[in-house]
Amino acid sequence: MAFFYSLLFGIFFGVGLIILFARFANSRSRHRSFLATTVAAFGRMTVQDSRKLLPPEFYPSWVVFSQLQKLSLKSLSLTWLNHHLGVIWPFVNEAASELLRNNVEPILEQYRPGILQSLKFSKFTLGTVAPQFTGVSIVESESEAGGTTLELEMQWDGNPNIVLDIRTKLGVGLPVQVKNIGFTGVFRLIFKPLVDEFPCFGAVSYSLREKKALDFTLKVVGGDISTIPGISDAIEEMIHNAIEDSITWPVRNIVPILPGDYSDLELRPVGTLDVKLVQARELTNKDIVGKSDPYAVLFIRPLRDRMKTSKTIDNDLNPIWNEHFQFIVEDHSTQHLTVRVLDDEGVQASESIGVAQVALKELEPGKVKDIWLKLLKDVEVQRDNKSRGQVHLELLYIPYGTESCFKNPFSSNVTMTTLEKTLNTENGDTEKTATQKKIDAIVRGVLSVTVIAAEELPKVDLMGKADPFVVLTLKKSGAKQKTRVANDTLNPVWNQTFDFVVEDGLHEMLIMEVYDHDPFRKEKMGRCIMTLSRVILEGEIQDCFPVVGTKSGKLYLNLKWTAQTVFRNF
Repeated sequence: MAFFYSLLFGIFFGVGLIILFARFANSRSRHRSFLATTVAAFGRMTVQDSRKLLPPEFYPSWVVFSQLQKLSLKSLSLTWLNHHLGVIWPFVNEAASELLRNNVEPILEQYRPGILQSLKFSKFTLGTVAPQFTGVSIVESESEAGGTTLELEMQWDGNPNIVLDIRTKLGVGLPVQVKNIGFTGVFRLIFKPLVDEFPCFGAVSYSLREKKALDFTLKVVGGDISTIPGISDAIEEMIHNAIEDSITWPVRNIVPILPGDYSDLELRPVGTLDVKLVQARELTNKDIVGKSDPYAVLFIRPLRDRMKTSKTIDNDLNPIWNEHFQFIVEDHSTQHLTVRVLDDEGVQASESIGVAQVALKELEPGKVKDIWLKLLKDVEVQRDNKSRGQVHLELLYIPYGTESCFKNPFSSNVTMTTLEKTLNTENGDTEKTATQKKIDAIVRGVLSVTVIAAEELPKVDLMGKADPFVVLTLKKSGAKQKTRVANDTLNPVWNQTFDFVVEDGLHEMLIMEVYDHDPFRKEKMGRCIMTLSRVILEGEIQDCFPVVGTKSGKLYLNLKWTAQTVFRNF
């Protein structure tokens, strides 16, 4: 009997498990079908559908809707556009080649490097390969401002026939062919303003919003371009500069469609950038005999009349320039200051030591930024671990319309105690009548320098010690002071104060050289160089400064500035 009950229990239990498993499998299948249907429905949703269905608070923090929306290729395929462009390209080549030649030649002339005396096109055709459009985008923020903005992504691996006839400063003429052009970039088209007259917009502005890739090769027709050093690099730099500066955003080229005044669409200056090129250190030596003769070229836009060149410092890998330049800023959010350090080779083309770049958007308006920039071989190749040196800059960006935020330095109740007012006075474009004399304000005062101590100076003597002392020099005036000698120590303490009368604080520099004292000679251990900008700006500073030119070492200083404004009439 027990066996019979056990058998029945086993049968019913097994059948029950089978039924439960079947129901679970069916339920799971229906749930998976529902999820697949739901996922497919979400997959067909556009960004606009998502915004309509779900308010922003339902999105997790990592979800961001870009203002740049790419048009769905299902609704707008570019195949037809590329097909028709390929069909009409031979006619475009014939019609546009001469037009482009006449327009591009004057543009290249603006960026012609100093090594070239002249250049012109002897041949210019676009070739048989048409560019391909790979994407279309709408920029919402721009479209909402009284116009419509489109961005077209274009790729062109062309076979143009372009020959440049160049003539160098030495009178050598060469026909240089530009071939194997590969270009990928995003062009921005702005249709603005919108009007009620066909075609419903007054003008079209175009610019290159992003240059993703630009490659080409240069070849001398019937020769080798490397026979003249520097020619290839100069032409490549000229072409890159012309493209990046003449059509790259924020520069915009305006094509009027309807009659009207479209000057408000043009790129306009928004402020000024004051740059003090202070010094460079540990530059790469480009000379086989002796040391490099470095100088710097600075620019925001690489136009010849807007590029600034420093003086050349002969035979020095740690040059001190202490020169001031001013630049016009058109777009604070996108433009950069570029600094190229070169080795002066006399009649030959200068050899590049390195280049550095700083984005203007990193500068706070009205505040001085003291910065050391690492020199690179190419700013577009950031993975450059080779040491080429560093360059020291002081930067001050002043937007137009904010000059009133700074006190008038010519007012009788103002003492010139800040660098902002100094820079504003020295280089400000103040309107003057023909009878007015030019007035420049200079910063005069007393600089008090307390040399407190030094730490971790290098070992010089055989016993692993040194007898250090510090020589303080004002570079412009030549005034000198020196501390006492601290015997047998690498961590000397001096606590000595020196006063200097400074006639022109804006252009003065303080040089502190650390020496090891010996009975018959003195050995230089390193130096510390600084402008007076910071102490003029802050009034008094106490800080630690590295000793340059040695493996280790730092100076502890206290600097105090007592200012007096003086005006010079010319």
